[in-house]
Formats: sequence, C-alpha cells, structure tokens
Amino acid sequence: MSRGVRIRLAAFVVLSAVGITYITASYLGLIERITGSGLTVTATLPGSGGLFEGSEVTYRGVKIGKVSRMTPTEEGIEVTLQLREDVEVPTDSEIYVHNLSAVGEQYLDFMPADDEPPYAEDGTVFHGDESSLPVDEGDLLVDLDDFVTSVDSRNLQVVIEELGLMFGDTGEDLQAMLDSGTRFIDEASAHTDETVALLRNGLTVLRTQQGQRENIRSFARDLSVLTGALRGSDRHLRQVLARTPGAAREVQKLLEDLEPTLPVLLGDLIGVDQVIVQNLAGVEQLLVTYPALIAGGPTGSTRDGWGHINLQFDYSVPPCTEGYLPRSQWRSPYETTDAPYFHAECKSGPPYVMRGPKYVPARRGNASPARVYSGAYDTRTGLVPGVRDDEGRRVAVKQPDNLSILGGDAWKWLLVGPVTR
Repeated sequence: MSRGVRIRLAAFVVLSAVGITYITASYLGLIERITGSGLTVTATLPGSGGLFEGSEVTYRGVKIGKVSRMTPTEEGIEVTLQLREDVEVPTDSEIYVHNLSAVGEQYLDFMPADDEPPYAEDGTVFHGDESSLPVDEGDLLVDLDDFVTSVDSRNLQVVIEELGLMFGDTGEDLQAMLDSGTRFIDEASAHTDETVALLRNGLTVLRTQQGQRENIRSFARDLSVLTGALRGSDRHLRQVLARTPGAAREVQKLLEDLEPTLPVLLGDLIGVDQVIVQNLAGVEQLLVTYPALIAGGPTGSTRDGWGHINLQFDYSVPPCTEGYLPRSQWRSPYETTDAPYFHAECKSGPPYVMRGPKYVPARRGNASPARVYSGAYDTRTGLVPGVRDDEGRRVAVKQPDNLSILGGDAWKWLLVGPVTR
C-alpha cells in the first residue's frame, strides 16, 4: 500500500468519525446545549400521552424541534421543548399529542388559531388539558372489548344474514346510489353558500316542526281518517270522476245555450233582489206566519176526493198613492238609464195598507230569522205580544200538529181540525 493511499484512508476515517459524532450530538441535542441556539419552552399536560424524550415537535405538521426533557408533577407532566430559533409560534397556540402511525410514535403538535403575534420566547409555557391527549390504547381496547361482548352473537348472526339478503344482487343499484351521492356532494361543494343557507333554513324548519309537533300529529291523525273515508268511498269517487267530465260538458253547453238570455235574467234578478233587501223584515214575517195561516185555512172540501185550500184577498181598499211619485213622473219601462233613487212609501193612514211595509216588525240586533219581534207572534210560545181578544185573553197563533201518525187518514184532519181548536 502506497503512502498516498494510506493518507486518503486516514482522511476518510477522520471525516467519518467527525460526521458520525456531529449527527449523534445533533440527535441528542448536545450541539444546541453547547451553542445555546434555539428556543426552550415548556408545555404542561395531565399525562404523557405516549410522549418520550426525543419525540418530535411540529407546527401544524411541520417539524420544528423535539422533546428534550419530561418532568412529572403533581398535576401531570411538564415537558421541556427545544425549538428552532427561526420558528415563530403564537403564544395562544393549542397543543395536541398525536400518533404518527397506528403503532404509536407520538409527537407534540402546535395548532394556533392564526399567525398573529405575540410569539413564544425562551421560558414561554403552553398549557394542555385532557382534550390535548390521544385516546389511551388500553382504554380503547377495553371499551372495544366491552362493546363486542355486549352484542348478542345470535342476534348479530341474524343481522348479518339479513344484511346479506338486503345487499344480494344489488351491486348495480348500490353503485348508482354511490355515484349519485358523489355527484350530489360535488354539486353541494360547487354551491357552498347555497348549501350552508339550506342547512340553516333546514334547522329553522326542524325547530318549527318540533314546536308544532302536536299540531302535526293531529293533522296526521285527521289525514288518516280522511284517507280512510276516501278509501271506503273509492267506488263512488270513481263514479264521480268518471261522470264529472260529461256533466261539466252538459253544464257548459247549457250555459252556452242560455248565454243570450241568462245575463238579462240575472240583471232582472238584481232589481228584484234590491226590492227584497229593502223589505227583508216583511219577507221574514211572511215566511213565519204563512205556514200557520195555511194550517188553519183548509175549507174541508173534498168534492173531487182532494182537500182544497181557499185564500180570500180583499180588494175593497184601493192602492195607496200618497208618498209615491205622481203618474206624470213615472219612468217608462223601456228606460234603461240610471236614475236617482226615490224612497217611496205609503203615507196614507188607515185603512190603507194595514198589513203593508209600514207595519212590518223590524229585527233587533243579531236575532235569529226564526224569531219575529215588535207585534209579531213568538214562534216558541205562539203568543202575540201586547194583543188580546174581546174577552181579554192573550192571542196565540197555533202551529199545525204532526199529522204523520194518522197515516193514510191524514186527510180527515181537514174536516175535524178547525172544529177542535
């Protein structure tokens, strides 16, 4: 071996020894201790969470230092961290112990809310709590074992068999459902603002439904009753639906045929209705007293096998003209233009219009139409207020009795009725 080769080998050994020494010193932190470079901060935790001296320290996943010392305390553990000098770690950062892999290799990670100062300096203390530590593997295994042993094996076997039946021969459908879900997520991601607004509005809807749950339940019960009734009347509903188009066409045809005359009829009815509205009290009096008048007015005549009713009207008193326009001012029936309203009423005294609109009893308040006041008889008692006969007895209007019990002999009441009252 020549002298030059020996010199090169010696240089290689020396450089290798220096490199190995430097790497070892760097790994053990001797260089930082000797040179005094870097930052030394402290983190307090309720437990180690699997950390050890030499564990990595990261800032949002990027390595910035390592754990140099761990000291137990009464509250937990105090971890001394050696960080690079050029790293700016906000003092409000949260600290978490994470697993680098499934088999452990824990490391300490800084997770600041932002990058704003103040930043950590020598001696800065960071505090962690139970949420800063990972789930203990022992507790996880114990809880997992408790969960597995709590499941009944027989029921689990039934569930697995049912799942097999449910997903059997459904590969294409499941693939379509997954593809649709992917497209749905992509569409929601493309419209993030609309999706967030939908979720917020959905929460409002759900809270409203929760507040109205009793009304919703009542509505569901009533809807169930309604649908049950519709289901029971299905045949009749089908008949109605089948016959409605024909009936609608017939009604349409009828209205088209009446188109020339129906508007004229309705226009005339408006005039008649206006007259009736002005005399509602009199119409009411007529509807109440007319049945009693008819019931007491049969003649009893059966000359042709039928009962007959005879009403006699008195025409001895001429019509009243006082209070109306003179004949010379009457409008022609062919005049169709608007005219001022003239309030006409009979102003002549007796014997004119003794039973006319002047003497019609007025309704009071919201009285029922079946009850007539102010001079008319009371339909409940039959008595006429303030009216007595020649002997001082109160006058009463007798209502017809229920004659349906007489059956086919009801016609006899036409003869015997008037003489029994």
